[in-house]
Amino acid sequence: MSGKDKITPSILPGFMELLPNDQLAFNRMLDSIRESFELCGFMPLDTPVIEKAEILMTKGGEETEKQTYSFKKGDNDLALRFDLTVPFSRYVSQRMNELSFPFKRYQIGKVFRGERPQKGRFREFYQCDIDIVNKDNLSLVYDAEIISTAYTTFERLNIGGFLIKINNRKLLAGFVEELGLSEKISKILREIDKKDRIGEDNVRKELDNISCTPEQIDKLMNYLNTEGTPDKILKALASCNIKNETFQIGLTEMEELTKYLGFMNIPASCWKIDLSIARGLDYYTGTVFETVLKKYPEFGSVCGGGRYDNLAEYFTEQKLPGVGVSIGLTRLFDQLNEKGLIKNDKATTSRVAVLPLGDYFEIGYGLVSNLRNSNIAAEVLIAGDGLKKKLSIVSKKGIRFAAILGENEIKNKVITVKDMETGKQEEVYFEKIVDYITKI
Repeated sequence: MSGKDKITPSILPGFMELLPNDQLAFNRMLDSIRESFELCGFMPLDTPVIEKAEILMTKGGEETEKQTYSFKKGDNDLALRFDLTVPFSRYVSQRMNELSFPFKRYQIGKVFRGERPQKGRFREFYQCDIDIVNKDNLSLVYDAEIISTAYTTFERLNIGGFLIKINNRKLLAGFVEELGLSEKISKILREIDKKDRIGEDNVRKELDNISCTPEQIDKLMNYLNTEGTPDKILKALASCNIKNETFQIGLTEMEELTKYLGFMNIPASCWKIDLSIARGLDYYTGTVFETVLKKYPEFGSVCGGGRYDNLAEYFTEQKLPGVGVSIGLTRLFDQLNEKGLIKNDKATTSRVAVLPLGDYFEIGYGLVSNLRNSNIAAEVLIAGDGLKKKLSIVSKKGIRFAAILGENEIKNKVITVKDMETGKQEEVYFEKIVDYITKI
């Protein structure tokens, strides 16, 4: 193929592809999330990336169709999953008789959306989901358990202070009904959901555009801006003399939820009641919450979820209430990496690099085998002429220990181990190398 016929290597906009050191850092975050989910008792699940189009399009809607990658194979209409929730609802409906309830599952996988590529929006990205579903009824203690798992997950990620903001959509819906705006609840909640992104003034304009009166808007904004400790807010809600049934149910649920959260020892600094949290998706029916990073509010919500009444209403007559949360890992990693908050100084998984200075490969690979058998990641470094060049490569790859095998080492049956972080260098007998590395 001539030079002019070569294809320029590139990827499509809206897809993330990382260098090895960044990929290792991404994998560490993913592994930490998985470990946190399993620590809290959630079972793994993996569903196909490709589903029947009729499964994914159950809710219909022009926006869903526009964002879904669909195609035909033979007589089958197929589509790439755009979230993990619809496949989960199909899975539970299909395998209901094989599962134990309440069913606690986690799934981590790629989803695909035909979004217009822009900063913070991807066409392919990892979602990390947990859900708890049950037949007929699901105790509010599970809402608290989901929030507790979100707390555990972000605490273990160690990416800085975070705040879980909690609300109940029944409170919002009931307050809107009390204002005489029952027919506009869905539109109003969607506008409220934009408050943190577009600001209060713009939300006021949007509410005015859907024919809310200035008095109604003022009352709604005063309600949304209620601040204080959970106890103070709950007392304020109880004393505001709203008789609306939906509101009162929401208040009772919020009081019960805060009681359960108290049982779970989540620090008060990590959660609050925020009456403006709405979550844009209409299938949320009760508890809703979002997580933000305290130092980086511009990131927006890095984790969100809530309660829904009937997970699989399109697939089964069995009522399956549930509660869940989702972390958009690709977007979160991209934001953290852009701020320089990701430790990505390693270009390899190895902890030890064995450096043969001469024809000592047999001994070098034997040493590597012993290290690997003891669960210590190791490799033989062949590249580089001379010790200085080899050590430079070890440093660049972020490997902690260089195990040097030269003529003197072979003669004395020792290894010169250099700690690349401290510069300390010691001679260690062959049979002691595993113990030496393990203790550091």
